[in-house]
Amino acid sequence: MSVQEMTSQIKPKAHDLDRNTKRTVFAAALGTVFEWYDFFIYGSLAAFFSTLFFPKGNETAALLAALATFGAGFVLRPFGAIVFGRLGDLVGRKKTFLVTMLVMGLATAAIGLLPTYDSIGWAAPALLVGLRLLQGLAVGGEFGGAVTYVAEHSDRDRRGLTTSWIQITATLGLFLSLIVIVLCRSSLSAEDFASWGWRIPFIGSILLLILSLYIRLKLHESPVFQEMKAQGKGSRNPIAETLGDRKNLRLVLVAIFGVVAGQAVIWYTGHFYSLYFMTTILKLTQDQANFYMLVALTLGTPFFLFFGWLSDRIGRKWIVVTGCALSALLIMPLFQALATYGNPVLTEFRAKTSVVLVGNDCNHDQSFIGQLFRPQATTECQKVKALLTGRAVPYTVKVDAEPLRIQINGGEAKTLNEGELVAALTGVGMPAANAPVQPNGPMVVLVLFALVFLATMVYGPLGALLVELFPVRIRYSGVSVALQLGNGWIGGFAPFVATAVVLTTGNIFGGLWYTVAFAGLTAVIGALLLPETRGRDLNT
Repeated sequence: MSVQEMTSQIKPKAHDLDRNTKRTVFAAALGTVFEWYDFFIYGSLAAFFSTLFFPKGNETAALLAALATFGAGFVLRPFGAIVFGRLGDLVGRKKTFLVTMLVMGLATAAIGLLPTYDSIGWAAPALLVGLRLLQGLAVGGEFGGAVTYVAEHSDRDRRGLTTSWIQITATLGLFLSLIVIVLCRSSLSAEDFASWGWRIPFIGSILLLILSLYIRLKLHESPVFQEMKAQGKGSRNPIAETLGDRKNLRLVLVAIFGVVAGQAVIWYTGHFYSLYFMTTILKLTQDQANFYMLVALTLGTPFFLFFGWLSDRIGRKWIVVTGCALSALLIMPLFQALATYGNPVLTEFRAKTSVVLVGNDCNHDQSFIGQLFRPQATTECQKVKALLTGRAVPYTVKVDAEPLRIQINGGEAKTLNEGELVAALTGVGMPAANAPVQPNGPMVVLVLFALVFLATMVYGPLGALLVELFPVRIRYSGVSVALQLGNGWIGGFAPFVATAVVLTTGNIFGGLWYTVAFAGLTAVIGALLLPETRGRDLNT
């Protein structure tokens, strides 16, 4: 039998593709939703985990450690892209993302069974980090495989819309994780949720794993991959060809810095850092923040599909570049608006308050990173900074040779203990720590919707653009490596970096410059170097 005859038997007819496309997209997307749920359930509870898996005594350092553990899930994502990308280009798309789903599901359930720091000490966060690394490894190979698989089943004129269903899965996974958390918290007392109820979302993911595996086992291999294998055009070493060939390496770098880096920081800032910002800085309750985010996600999620559809009409490149440019301009004012509407009393207090820390120990390393595993070893200046940051009080630092003194609103610099400092700040309008926050709910939702909308603009066309950018013989590897280097090592650490900057400087908006810088850089590089890919033949 000739290669042509073999190919004609393997390649489905057009009407078969039309009939099966919806089923294929649904099965691939549903499995990816569940996998993102597994990955994000920790992120949705990161602030809560800081009290369970890290030593008490410095709450800000514990929060930073919890966020670093969230970021640990991103460390191995590029390695997962290399391992599973190679398998996907050698043995097939379907088999590979079945393996990634199994690894993810088992690691997530295991988190729900972990003993806490009070039970086994430092072994608890060590095990937690290990399981987060396994999750990152699995996600590294999952998403690129799913979007490649769907794109290779799609008609070229609808590829942007079709793959946008995969792009939507990350947001739907976050949405699902928030829904499950809200249901658990509303069904249990605060004490029961803190004691054992937090385990339910993790252990319950076993049911999602079984359902996802059942659905994906019914899928067929990508026709484009089958045709490539039948014609003997596959790569023997896709990773070496992806990173070792100058032309392909250039594609990877353009993909990372011309589209993925901007998408990553915009998505994680808008979806995750906004949650931390509302709960840890603005002092909204977890239930308030989750509710507002759920409403914003409900309103904004359809725009992933809209921009995917629009990219089929006018092209992918300029939608993505415009979204990055708008984000670079709007992220800072949007978070300032979130602060204004999220906690009006706190915003008014910050506007009229200035604190100066004057002392000889303020010239020591003020970074909280070095304190992650030494939470008690803090100077007096660091302790005061932690207190001020925890109350969102703006401050500046002035070093001199005398012991630490604190100057409030231009008054005399005085030596104050913690109780005296809190009393003095309360006297000039600082809200009490347990004071209920009364946000402007509709405006908070509007700001969050704007953040989600910016993410949809960049993310919606992304899948089709990346799949079309890489040749078929290294497509799984190229797409996965670009996605996971950009998301894993640039975007995934956005909440951690932003929080670290806030904790070390006292500027509640300072960490956003990380997002602004990468969004702006991506817009420039994308405009100059990113090609338009709409309508490319995926068999080449």
